[in-house]
Amino acid sequence: MKKIATLITVLFLLVSCDETFDINRNPDTLPSGQANSTILPAGIVGLAGAQGSYYALIGGFWSQFWTQNNTSNQYKNVDSYTIGTNDYQPAWTAMYDALNDIRVVKIQALAEENWNYYLMATILEVEGSQVMTDLYDAIPYAEANNINILQPKFNTGKETYNLMIADLKLALSKDLSSSKGTAPAADDLLFKGEMANWTKFGNTLLLKLHMRLTAADPALAESGIKALIDSGAQFLDVDAALTQFVDAADQSNPLYESDRRKLNSTLNLKASKTLYSYLQVNADPRLNKYYGAGSPNNQGDFENKATNLSQVLLSPLTPVFFISKEESSFLQAEALTRYYGGAGAKAKYDLGVQASITRFGGNAETFVAAGGKYEFPATGTDAQIEAIITQKWIASFPGNGYESFLEQNRTGYPKISNVSQVSESYVPGQFAVSVENVTGGKFPKRIVLPSIVKSRNPNAPALQAITAPVWWNVN
Repeated sequence: MKKIATLITVLFLLVSCDETFDINRNPDTLPSGQANSTILPAGIVGLAGAQGSYYALIGGFWSQFWTQNNTSNQYKNVDSYTIGTNDYQPAWTAMYDALNDIRVVKIQALAEENWNYYLMATILEVEGSQVMTDLYDAIPYAEANNINILQPKFNTGKETYNLMIADLKLALSKDLSSSKGTAPAADDLLFKGEMANWTKFGNTLLLKLHMRLTAADPALAESGIKALIDSGAQFLDVDAALTQFVDAADQSNPLYESDRRKLNSTLNLKASKTLYSYLQVNADPRLNKYYGAGSPNNQGDFENKATNLSQVLLSPLTPVFFISKEESSFLQAEALTRYYGGAGAKAKYDLGVQASITRFGGNAETFVAAGGKYEFPATGTDAQIEAIITQKWIASFPGNGYESFLEQNRTGYPKISNVSQVSESYVPGQFAVSVENVTGGKFPKRIVLPSIVKSRNPNAPALQAITAPVWWNVN
């Protein structure tokens, strides 16, 4: 994969910054209020650029949306689970560059008691950090992006989760009606200053953090989720997403930009049999929106010289979703299933399925109706959770595969096949280990720390194998 070092810079064309913006000034010494209007857009675009390209690509492989074309080698290391310390280093750097911008806004907003920007910055800080800690486990958090600490401490994954939850709760507790200073407007690339949606975003992210702990810390997961829902918290019913993409060089969706436009090729990503076969057997209308004509490839089978493999369809205009309305609905459905006897879970599940199918131009009514292929199970907590997570997996295509990968690790859904995908007894939609893996038949569970981190920070933890689970993955 070619570097997309210019992507985030050029994406600034999407941001309406005024003439006072100077990239050569120290953002920590900007005049009062200026960090909010100039640095915030940079942070949002930076997070979207990194998550929507590097991690979207890896997530799509490991969620088995796509596999390497059998005539290409561009992504062979991802598909065969051999990502090493020298791979995807720019991803880490891009994320922490963006988080630095976000934290500049947060520090200044706190000093000014501008609770609007404080909430926005905290949510973005936690969202980006959640992606990083879930993929790498221990990360710098408490001491990260501090100009006085060049070698920040690495917080363990559990410590990071505790800190993120505390930070998010504090920001959500602020009285936005008493916020001082300027109000967000065009510089808010997600909601254009609509703070009710930011509060919903924060609540949904807090729900997500607790949900990730259902196996590792069941008591904290249950108490946190119940406290949130019982308080009457409102959750996202709109997308938290960057949408301002156009079909032009360096201004399109980051995944499209990095795989299609920068490489000038449509040949690298082919349909994985895992998702393709599930959509096909269920006559799902999303099949022809996700994939072109042809046949899917067995998972990771890039040595088999099959022809007419189905191309993965990507659009330059696809938003980068921090949390989609579908994901919000599925999070709520799982919470209601686990902790409220399922009351209201079907309605939320149906909303998620309908939102995803409708997004791609399909009609979901028959799918969720009685007798429909995606009808929510009437009984059985495990069956209900499997249905929820399976639909969340499908709805994560194309750019949020890293999240459905993490959810598969947490829940075990979709299930893992005990036969190869060439077997007649293979069940469509079940995960299969890459044919070309060098991990002894084990799935990846994390991304290894890049060498640039290990060489510059003696506080970095010992390297873990790509198959070593992160702390909350106790399945």
